[in-house]
Amino acid sequence: MYYTYVVQSVEDQNYFYKGHCEELEKRLSEHNAKQTKSNKHKAPFRVVYFELSETREEAVRKEKYWKTAAGRRYLQKK
Repeated sequence: MYYTYVVQSVEDQNYFYKGHCEELEKRLSEHNAKQTKSNKHKAPFRVVYFELSETREEAVRKEKYWKTAAGRRYLQKK
């Protein structure tokens, strides 16, 4: 199973990061340990939403959709 997830910066609550992984708790730990170059300056994070997918391809497809304007509107409703 794969997770597609959204994390929110605890300090800058207007900052959201969308991604996918196999182990959500491990990935959140990596974000909070500032091991992710793209957003280490916004740590710490908390998970605000996630969905499970059967395949990696499906998870990547969801992540790409969530990064579009329509995908952001979808997430705001959640």
